[in-house]
Amino acid sequence: MSIRGLKKKQPKTFKVKIITVDAEMEFSCEMKWKGKDLFDLVCRALGLRETWFFGLQYSTKGMCTWLKMDKKVLDQEIPKEDPISFHFLAKFYPEKVEEELLQEITQHLFFLQVKKQILDEEIYCSPEATVLLASYAVQAKYGDYDPNFHEPGFLAHDELLPKRVLRQYQLTAEMWEEKITAWYAEHRGIARDEAEMNYLKIAQDLEMYGVNYFPIAQNKNHTDLLLGVDAKGIHIYSINNRFSPNKSFEWSSIRNISCSEKELTIKPLDKKAEVFKFFSSQLKVNKLIFQLCIGNHDLFMRRRKVDSIEIQQMKAQAREEKARKKMESQRLAREKQLREEAERAKEELERRLFQLEDEARQANEALLRSQEAAELLAEKAQIAEEEAKLLAQNAAEAEQERQRLEMTALKSKEEKRLMEQKMREAELIAVKLVKESDRRAQEAEHLKQDLHEAREAERKAKQKLLDITRLNYPHMARYPQYSPGDSRDANFDKGSVKLDLKDIDLKRLSFEIERERLDYLEKSRKFEDRLKELKSEIHALKLEEKQAGLYS
Repeated sequence: MSIRGLKKKQPKTFKVKIITVDAEMEFSCEMKWKGKDLFDLVCRALGLRETWFFGLQYSTKGMCTWLKMDKKVLDQEIPKEDPISFHFLAKFYPEKVEEELLQEITQHLFFLQVKKQILDEEIYCSPEATVLLASYAVQAKYGDYDPNFHEPGFLAHDELLPKRVLRQYQLTAEMWEEKITAWYAEHRGIARDEAEMNYLKIAQDLEMYGVNYFPIAQNKNHTDLLLGVDAKGIHIYSINNRFSPNKSFEWSSIRNISCSEKELTIKPLDKKAEVFKFFSSQLKVNKLIFQLCIGNHDLFMRRRKVDSIEIQQMKAQAREEKARKKMESQRLAREKQLREEAERAKEELERRLFQLEDEARQANEALLRSQEAAELLAEKAQIAEEEAKLLAQNAAEAEQERQRLEMTALKSKEEKRLMEQKMREAELIAVKLVKESDRRAQEAEHLKQDLHEAREAERKAKQKLLDITRLNYPHMARYPQYSPGDSRDANFDKGSVKLDLKDIDLKRLSFEIERERLDYLEKSRKFEDRLKELKSEIHALKLEEKQAGLYS
């Protein structure tokens, strides 16, 4: 046998591309694979065990349908493309997400799909609820809020709110971010899986959550109703109202569902109740409705039975995983708390160190300033000491000057007293001189009068003598040698001598009077000069006294 014959013949394959909500994967499939083979391969790649919620969806002729598990992949009406694209999505929804979604990957896939449906407005949500859901989505993506890290604008590239809500309210992106961040800050300490579960717990209460809508009609001509299929049953809606059903059939009250061509029949459990028949536009739609009804009914019945061994194991593992995660989260929370405390202590120490360094720096600066101040004070002290010496010297000089001024003042007072005494004496002398001058003037006047009288008497005497001479001695000149006349002549000569003597005395007296008058005038002039000198000295003493008062 040849080596080539020993080799196994390689099976023919085709490529498929699996698109999940947040990723894409490519696989090579054998031509003979059924839908379940491909589905199991994708579930193994994702690590998914809760496979009953999901399916592979594809589009053909503008209609979305699900890949059948029991038929070959290539035998179904899949698109002719390479690779063939399938969307891995949740086909059926749980009634209570917290009880039924056991695996974290299952929960995460549901979270991503429901979030996309809300943003694409396939599920209606009020604006207030969308903000709250957005805050949980942010918590799941970014973890705990940190104002130092999550600065304004960190949500600018995230799609968190439906466009309908953004259009409804005239708010800026910054305002929406502020509202979301306000809720986001309150979710501190919530792990990613808890945030996603809280998101789903809110979303499962929305009216359009988990409902697949199909247009139907009560007759063959009009399409005026919507049929909704979800985990709880079948609901009939008016065409313009997807929130409140007109009629509902819970799975527990339905006895049988059948479809033939475009007709769908719902038979209630109560045989007396009316049977409802509806018509759809296409046979494929009827088949899709029938398929969703069977799957949701099976899950409904499965929830109300005892869990299988596999489910029990999964729940036990889920509980253990939750306990482990809880312990892990508690440990992480403790570590985080310790780390935060350590960081706070570190920050406090750094702050304290910085404060101490700052205090040391300030102390050094204060020391330098104090040293400079000490040097300056030393210089000032030296200058002050020199100034003190100079002031002491000035004080001594001032004291000497004061003593000198006191002595001068005393001397000035003494001199003033003496000068005043001299002035008084001079005034007395002046008065005496005036009196003496008056007396002398009177005496001179008397003497002048006496002189005048004497001269008048002399003149009269001479005249009388001449007269007597003429009468008694008419021939005297003619007879000069007459002897008896010698005695009279002798007597005459004696009288002349007497007159001459008297005249001489008068002249002498006049001369003395004139000399005394001149002496008096000279003394008066000297006295006036002396008075002027005294006045000048007194004025100088007064000026000195004023200056001495200013100095003191």
